[in-house]
Amino acid sequence: MLTPCVRSVLSQHASILHMRPCSLTLALLHTRGPEDVNQGESLLQLFVDRYYISPGQNNMQLFQRGMSCSYGPLGAQLRRNLLEQWWHSVSRSGAQVFGISSLSCSQSREQDGCGQLRITDSENFKQTLDHNELSKEQLIQEVRALLQRSPSVRTNFLQGALEQFVPSLELVSRKLPFGLAETGLCFQPSDGSGCPAEVTQTSLVWFCSPRTSSQWLDHWAQQRLKWWRKFALSPSDFSSSDVPEEEVDRAASRGVRIIYNFPWGQEPLETLWSRGDAELLRTHHGVRSKLQCRDGHKSVPHVVSVTGNMDRGLMAFLSNSFQQIKREDTKQRLQQRKVLKLHPVLTPVKVALDISRRPTMELRQVCEGLLQEFMEAKISAWPGYLETMPTAMEKLNAKYDEMGVLFTVVIDDNTMESGLVQVRSRDTTIKETMHISEIKNFISRYISAADNI
Repeated sequence: MLTPCVRSVLSQHASILHMRPCSLTLALLHTRGPEDVNQGESLLQLFVDRYYISPGQNNMQLFQRGMSCSYGPLGAQLRRNLLEQWWHSVSRSGAQVFGISSLSCSQSREQDGCGQLRITDSENFKQTLDHNELSKEQLIQEVRALLQRSPSVRTNFLQGALEQFVPSLELVSRKLPFGLAETGLCFQPSDGSGCPAEVTQTSLVWFCSPRTSSQWLDHWAQQRLKWWRKFALSPSDFSSSDVPEEEVDRAASRGVRIIYNFPWGQEPLETLWSRGDAELLRTHHGVRSKLQCRDGHKSVPHVVSVTGNMDRGLMAFLSNSFQQIKREDTKQRLQQRKVLKLHPVLTPVKVALDISRRPTMELRQVCEGLLQEFMEAKISAWPGYLETMPTAMEKLNAKYDEMGVLFTVVIDDNTMESGLVQVRSRDTTIKETMHISEIKNFISRYISAADNI
């Protein structure tokens, strides 16, 4: 279905002419050989050049460490797509999962776990330190008191879910199992860089009966690994393994990690813990009666937590999707094609719109009308036709491949005469001729089919 704008322009022209788509630290990076270093730096530069992350050495270091950085337009959209798919995966899993939202800062947050980082006004801190009449011991006491009065910032979402367990329990008529999910930014303690950094986290806190907690941990570990592999170009790069006994969280009995095999080594993307009931009891001051459920036993539910780092996950999918393909051009010259083969559901830009020759008012109007159709169908499009500097299609195709654009649609004079456009595929580089009225449905069906595989 074409917009009135497109139909109007095509019909007007037809009447005249009788008319007929990590935590990779710098230290770790530099322990590799020169080839690995160059490859890693080249890949990072590509992400900067193609609008995934913002330029700047500090920003690139945050991205390398698997921390939340300043994303460019494509990186921000990729992260949104990733979070949306994560939410769909847990909420449509056949289990009862409810979304919640907790405060990033809290005066009442438990000291154990989430209270390691606190926020205070720098002026108050300075005034405290300026008390020259105080002894060293008194000054320490004043600083401690100031910090105790200051709100703590969250380092994960576990505590918020534990606090919301009781009201949520009434929502499900006191029946197990069910889960509480949340996504957002959390602070991570300094890893030697000098200050805390933010991480885009996902959290599923699953409440179940004590006798089924081990099975649920295995269930969610399988589901999470399956989800990561669904969107991967090379699924075998994603794997799972039990957390070694010496690394098990002190509040947990067992853990599982979802791991990605980066070129520089393995990094965890998600960690699952079987946490028992101790933290839930402590959060609700040991009052067992209000925590008990209708499962035939008077026991406190056990907790299985699933915590993911989506900034590192974003880096994993970018790394996994990157390909360098060597090919010969028409003059037998060896060329290297760089392409981000991101999954159709995740890729930030589904289609780029371009004009093959000198743009005219009519061709621009057709592009604008088609762009409007894509927007209405929630298909993200790149308005390449707005570029003022003429660029050869071969160079545009190389740019779009590096951006991960699924399809390139080229409008030309032939479109004005016959309604036909040229559609190039990112994954096959095959160019097809298609009627302009079919483009939107073709791309929608393609993405939907990829999502259902």
